[in-house]
Amino acid sequence: MRRYGAGSVHPGGFYWQWYLIPALLLYSIFMAYPMIDSVRLSLFAGTTGTRAFVGFDNYSRLFTDPLISKRFLNAFGNTWVFFAFHMLLQNVLGMMFAVVLTNRTMRGRTIYQTIVFVPCTIAVLVTGYLFKLILNPVWTGRILRDAGLAFLAKPWLGMESSALNIVSLVSVWQWVGIPTMMFIAGLQGISDDLIEAATIDGADSWKTFWKIKLPLIMPVVGMIAIMTFVSNFNAFDIVYAMETPNGAPNYATDIIGTMFYRYGVAGEHPTGIPQPGVGAAISTVIFIMLLIGVIPTLSRTRRKED
Repeated sequence: MRRYGAGSVHPGGFYWQWYLIPALLLYSIFMAYPMIDSVRLSLFAGTTGTRAFVGFDNYSRLFTDPLISKRFLNAFGNTWVFFAFHMLLQNVLGMMFAVVLTNRTMRGRTIYQTIVFVPCTIAVLVTGYLFKLILNPVWTGRILRDAGLAFLAKPWLGMESSALNIVSLVSVWQWVGIPTMMFIAGLQGISDDLIEAATIDGADSWKTFWKIKLPLIMPVVGMIAIMTFVSNFNAFDIVYAMETPNGAPNYATDIIGTMFYRYGVAGEHPTGIPQPGVGAAISTVIFIMLLIGVIPTLSRTRRKED
């Protein structure tokens, strides 16, 4: 490293790499190593001290074992439904809120932004238990019937047809503030000159959004899509809080995160004995799937930025 005076550093040097070492070490120890070791663990069967190498047998069981494959395919499908609610409802609402809250003629924008974002600051377990109480038909049924809304006094979390939808909606309510704030940041970064030029040319608010604003914030849209994809396929706590790790009722709300917890950590009914190899196989398969989904989206986003 060549010095050009007291306290000066040559701009072309590699001194900046030293600042990456702490973060690289933390990432390697707490992220990279566990991920690689999880792949290794997926090739073994048994618990600690009694593990035996079985190759790809755990992966085969995910798709051929009558019980495990049934649970896996069910959880996989439920996770896609959970993801669809967030992708199509949460992010669309976030975009709508952002467009409204970036209207400079609107009063109290900061207050409304705070209101939208406040649920994100609440612990997921607290949110889950709170809505579990709210949706309890014994507690709220009488109030709804007295208000003439008897058709709403149903055990929504106890019916297989509605449980997953309700859990997804609660999750959307809690996290809609994240895409809203990101969209607001993207929209605020658009030059006022472009908006004024479009207005002078006779473009209304709708055309301005579709022709100018949306194309310019597509990198933000892509990043939010990636975050939604990854976070929803790692979801666990909201189902745990509202429906137990078994994905009640009758596995109707079972998603990849809860299935992984049962097989890899807590143990699946009826034996209750964990199968770390199967759990690691589940996490590895989902990791590969996430890479397949994330890399093309990230690549397209980067091309649009360039």
